[in-house]
Amino acid sequence: MTQQRRTALKELQKLDVQIQEARKRIHEFDPLFEEVEEPALVLESELSTSRNRLKEMKLEERRLELSTEERRVRIQKLDERLGSVRNLREEAAVSAELDMVRRALQSDEQEALTLIDQVRKGEERVKELEATFAEASALVEPKKNDLLKQREEAKSDLERLESERKAFAGTMKQDELRIYDAIRGKGGRSAVAELTGDGACGHCFGMVPLQHQNEIRHGEALIRCEACGVILAAPEPVSDEPAAESDEVAEGDADAATAGADSEGDDGDASADDDGSEGEPGEEAAGSGSADDAGEAADTDGDDDKE
Repeated sequence: MTQQRRTALKELQKLDVQIQEARKRIHEFDPLFEEVEEPALVLESELSTSRNRLKEMKLEERRLELSTEERRVRIQKLDERLGSVRNLREEAAVSAELDMVRRALQSDEQEALTLIDQVRKGEERVKELEATFAEASALVEPKKNDLLKQREEAKSDLERLESERKAFAGTMKQDELRIYDAIRGKGGRSAVAELTGDGACGHCFGMVPLQHQNEIRHGEALIRCEACGVILAAPEPVSDEPAAESDEVAEGDADAATAGADSEGDDGDASADDDGSEGEPGEEAAGSGSADDAGEAADTDGDDDKE
C-alpha cells in the first residue's frame, strides 16, 4: 500500500467521524423538541382530559333529562289510573307506586341541577385551558420552527457527507476498504492511527517494531498494530512555516539587542571623550606648575655654588 493510499484511509476516517457527529447532532434534537413542547403538551393533555370529562357530564345530563321525562309521563299515567281504581287495595298500590316515582323524579331533578352546575364550571375550565394552550402554542411555534430548520440543515449536511463518502470510497481499493470497514465495525471505532514521534501506535500507544516503522514511513505495505489491530500510518509532515517565523522573530530580537548594545557603546565613548576633554586644562596647569618649580630650584642651586 502506498503512502497516498494510506493518506486516503485517513481522509476516509475523517469523513466517517464527521458523519458520526452529524448523526449524533440529529439525534440530539429529539430531547430539545421535547423540552420546547413540554409546556404546551401538558396543557394539551389537561385540555383533552377536561373535554372528555365535560363530554361525559353532558351525556349524564342527557340521561337524567330522559329519565326525568319518563318519570313525569309515568306520574301522569298513575294519576289517571288513581282516578279509576275500583277498590281500596288497588288504590293503595297505585298510591304507593306514585309516591315512589315522585321521589325518584325529585332525586333526578336534584341530581340534574347539580350536574348542570358542574357542566357550567367544566365549560368555563375548558375555555380557560383553550386560551392558555393557544398562548403556549404561540410561544412554542417559533422555537419549534427554528429547531426544525436546524434539524433539516443537519440532515442536509449528513446527506452531503454520505454522498462524499460514497464517492471517495469508490476511488479506493476494495480489499483495503473491506479491512477498514471491518475494523471500524458498527461501533465506529478508530481504524487508522498515526505513528507517534517515538514509534508507538497513536491509538493504543504500544511500541511498533523498527522494521515495521520503516515500512510504514515508506508506505511499502499495509501494517496493522499488533496490540489493537488498527491500520498504522506515517504522521503528517510538519509545516516549516511556524519554524521560519520563529527564526525571523529570533533574528529580529538579536538585531534589536545588537543595536541596543552599539548605542550604549557610543554613549560610553562620548562620555569618556567628555571626561578627557574636561581633564586636559587641569593637567596642563599642573605640568606648567611643576616646570616652574623645577626652574626655581635650579636657580637656587646655582647661587649656592657661586657663594
